[in-house]
Amino acid sequence: MQDVKDTWALVTGASSGLGTDFASLLAERGANLVLVARRLEPMQVLATSLQERYPIKVKIIDLDLSKDSSATELKSILDQDGIKVATLINNAGFGLFGDFLEQDLERTNEMLALNMMTLTRLTHLFAQDMRQQGGGQILLIASIGGYQATPTYAAYSASKSYVLLFGEALHHELAKYNIKVSVLSPGITATSFLQVSGQKPTLYQRLVMMQSRTVARIGLKALFAGKASVVPGLINKLTIFSNRFVPRQLQTKLAYLLMKN
Repeated sequence: MQDVKDTWALVTGASSGLGTDFASLLAERGANLVLVARRLEPMQVLATSLQERYPIKVKIIDLDLSKDSSATELKSILDQDGIKVATLINNAGFGLFGDFLEQDLERTNEMLALNMMTLTRLTHLFAQDMRQQGGGQILLIASIGGYQATPTYAAYSASKSYVLLFGEALHHELAKYNIKVSVLSPGITATSFLQVSGQKPTLYQRLVMMQSRTVARIGLKALFAGKASVVPGLINKLTIFSNRFVPRQLQTKLAYLLMKN
């Protein structure tokens, strides 16, 4: 893995799940951390634990990243502290389960703002610095749902399709600045995702669920190896590969059956 010792890594959504695992894996490599999420206490616990184990610096920022001004506010805070981010883990995001017309529109808009707009703003702001610094690395978190239409996760899967295509394009676009961009597209992972989305785990989801630390490790390995995109887990890979041979309407029907409680 690339040497990130004594550089700064920014991890969004750092209060639970994949965010905490990204932070822990980067701390193992000696990276200083900026942890950002809405919930302060879990990040404080994580920071204390990591600093007891590793000689690193940790800065905690409690911020609602779904707000329009959050990206510029975060960048301003770090600029004031003289922190230059070398690694950006764009992990913050959530999903909403259920029929689209039954979902609260404001909550849907909040999800889309976080999953797409804040991710885009953060990528733009910190990639500018990375270009001036001579390089860096950015990991964007999509989903296997981004590869196909997913009824009951219609808006969520569409937002992750944006992340997937956006990241794969930037992988090529920013390479000339020595900025590595990779997209991690997990399947169902043992995090609080289902609880937040409002879905009870299906039999299919329980059977294929991956551990968060494993998924995070695969994502970082792909990022530092300079891969454009990675789908963790054999079953997830086979699912995406098989979609090439299945008509899109049938893909959608199958996705609905697998997500149905």
